[in-house]
Amino acid sequence: MVYNFNSGPSILPKEVFEEASKAIIDFNGTGLSILEIGHRTTLFQAVMDEAIALTKELMQLDSDHEVLFLHGGASTQFFQVPMNLLNENEVAAYTDTGIWATKAIKEAKQFGHVDIVCSAKDKNYSYLPKDFAVAQTSKYLHLTTNETIGGVQWQDMTPFYEAGVPLVADMSSDILSRKLNFNKFDLIYAGAQKNLGAAGVNLVVVNKNILGKVNRTIPSMLDYRIHIDNGSMLNTPPVFAVYVCMLTLRWLKKNGGVEVMEKLNEEKSALLYNTIDALPLFTPTVAKEDRSKMNVVFIIKEAALEKEFLELCKKENIVGIKGHRTVGGFRASLYNAMPLSSVQVLCDLMKEFAVKKG
Repeated sequence: MVYNFNSGPSILPKEVFEEASKAIIDFNGTGLSILEIGHRTTLFQAVMDEAIALTKELMQLDSDHEVLFLHGGASTQFFQVPMNLLNENEVAAYTDTGIWATKAIKEAKQFGHVDIVCSAKDKNYSYLPKDFAVAQTSKYLHLTTNETIGGVQWQDMTPFYEAGVPLVADMSSDILSRKLNFNKFDLIYAGAQKNLGAAGVNLVVVNKNILGKVNRTIPSMLDYRIHIDNGSMLNTPPVFAVYVCMLTLRWLKKNGGVEVMEKLNEEKSALLYNTIDALPLFTPTVAKEDRSKMNVVFIIKEAALEKEFLELCKKENIVGIKGHRTVGGFRASLYNAMPLSSVQVLCDLMKEFAVKKG
């Protein structure tokens, strides 16, 4: 067995792999592969309809919020959001909490003014700044709910809900991992390849009432309104990636939905963080109150032992825990499909290694 802690593309439920692999050969008994069916056929329309309906159900969205499955991943949304929401003479508020937030800020500056309301750059993005104010003239407030690389996650959304301006969130690495009032967000985007499905598609949830208020001409492929009017099929969608999303959403609903996932994710992350805290050999890199429940980042006190521990993990079929080059150390990603038993295997190995080196 392989224990997959990769940060993305990442672990998916076994039954999703099984269903998806069957559909590659024969989709729903049609004799056709999911890879070759027409995207405008009733066969695929049913897939898209179910994926959208499941998203609305699991997020408990109101009638003002539309669901889109688009090309380009979250990185495209870094510029598509301001292109649709921000005029050149207007200001958008951004929180600077890590590499992905920084990338979003860079793109937004091409379309209007950016007010960085808070930044954790001073401590290499190892915490989340809580003391910030948002000007009521801001067109929107953008946050990255979970920074995959740095391992920080906003735990309390109240300040954002009460900010008084439209709320935009990059939820790529913690979408549907915990209960949130998703209707409080005016635009949510998330690359699928962590908690939703296969790489190649991006989920966008948008309150249609915030659209159509910029002066610029928006290319059709980048205009949310046109994608809404065309049901995410303005052009050929990433058919297989949408199908895997649909299967993952089915699995999520079948297994109790977001509420159950939140409890499981809390249990998994608590197990790993408690293990790290109990072992002097390992050190967490993030302020305790800001620790991510999705991406657990930690280092080893003796740098010379890092390679040895990684080699041991490889020997034990534990993959994907090498930290990002900008942070170093280790990163274990605990997305929805990660079972508690796999986290226990990692924790047991860490304990054994600590005893051996102690």
